[in-house]
Amino acid sequence: MSSAFSPLDWLVFGGYFLILALSSYIFSRKKITSTREYFVGSNTMPMFAVAISVLATSQSAATFLGAPEFSYKHDFTFIGFYFSGLLAVIFVAYILIPKFYKMKAVTVYELLEKRYGESAKKQAGIMFLIGRILASGARLYIGSLAISMILFGDIIFGHVAFSIIILVLGALAYTYFGGVKSVILSDIIQAITYIGAGVAVLVFLYYSLEHVEIMKILTENNKLDFIDTSIDGKFSIIGLLTGWLLLNIAAFGLDQDMTQRVLSCKNEKEAAKSLIVSILLTIPVVLLFMAIGSLLFVFYQQADVVQNFEGEKITIFMYYILNEMPEGLRGLVTVGAIAAALSSTNSVLGAMASVAVEDIYKPWRLKRGEVDEMHFVKASKKAVLFFAVSLSAMAMISYFWQRYSELSLIGFALGVMAFAYTGLLGVYFSAIFTSRGNAKTVPIALACGFLTVLALQPYVFGIRLGFSWQIVIGTIVAFSIMQVGKNES
Repeated sequence: MSSAFSPLDWLVFGGYFLILALSSYIFSRKKITSTREYFVGSNTMPMFAVAISVLATSQSAATFLGAPEFSYKHDFTFIGFYFSGLLAVIFVAYILIPKFYKMKAVTVYELLEKRYGESAKKQAGIMFLIGRILASGARLYIGSLAISMILFGDIIFGHVAFSIIILVLGALAYTYFGGVKSVILSDIIQAITYIGAGVAVLVFLYYSLEHVEIMKILTENNKLDFIDTSIDGKFSIIGLLTGWLLLNIAAFGLDQDMTQRVLSCKNEKEAAKSLIVSILLTIPVVLLFMAIGSLLFVFYQQADVVQNFEGEKITIFMYYILNEMPEGLRGLVTVGAIAAALSSTNSVLGAMASVAVEDIYKPWRLKRGEVDEMHFVKASKKAVLFFAVSLSAMAMISYFWQRYSELSLIGFALGVMAFAYTGLLGVYFSAIFTSRGNAKTVPIALACGFLTVLALQPYVFGIRLGFSWQIVIGTIVAFSIMQVGKNES
């Protein structure tokens, strides 16, 4: 393995954090006077800024490294997931967003309060919070693992913990002081950073292969397929139009992490447009990173590549960064990975705080007597700090769990939100498209949706079923349970 960071790499690294510090100060100068301003920017955010922010949030360090891995091992059929996402955001934009704006919602779970009562909003919010701490804590760990490998050349706990703290402090710099406005503006910086890093790597890789017949090699090895017409393929057309479509509807419309910034637009038309523009921008970004993976296949086709680092399985892109990346470019790719991790971490802190305060704490506190709005602004900032500590703790627990448990916590935790989505999908579909269901069936449907997907995991009962089909079955179970209950309103 090549040596650790060079002075030039550290210069790039330091310059990036100087930009973070200056921008966080500039974005956070305005005094915030209400939770609506803190969580949804008082509905004043420009459409295009929100679209870029949604793009940045939908990417993560796992995507940064994972998209090249898929195209290196397989082909380009993973891009179908984002075309499925385009269909999903059209549904969200024209079915869900108008309902949220009509209610002047701060969180997506307020819709359930209107339909099934306050307890339904709290239960959905708690489901979101539990899933997000597990899933986002695991994502934070994966991002910090990658950064520790590049920065220090090892993955000892102290260096991984340092990387976790870097990411969380970077996220807090925006989220704590400036709320969603600061997060959205910072996401533009993060998106430019990691897309710029991706372009730099692609250009460097391409010119390092100037005497190689790239297209011929990729064609001969079936690496340029974009459509999977099989029945059981991971991203087959059937899967993209069923389970993956449901997953994308939940991610873009029912997950406060993604939807919070969309609710910050001036009106429902701007919000709908921001969602559609975001996915149209995401498709070429994902193609960029998949192109890196296909070029890595050409680069390593004759080599005996052992994708392993100190006992950890690593992606081909990480292997390339650690072994082949020149000075300067390594620093740029590192800040690209940090930017991808930051853009998903800062958003989730604000999203969890909004659900905890708006859906759980505020209704409880107001029942005890009137209190001024600044009380809730301070509570929101405390919630951001609490969830920053919670995510850091979960990321550090992941470090030890992964080493000492036969069950892969990371694989499980990364899918937790998908497990939670099935219950939410069943409850929301019932609320929107039927007159059935009530406060009693909501918690049962949420729990059964989660448990159905869990039961379909191979490590539980040995059932091997594609994940998209697990989503479909879990959603059907949750929806069916909602249909048992009569409307009590």
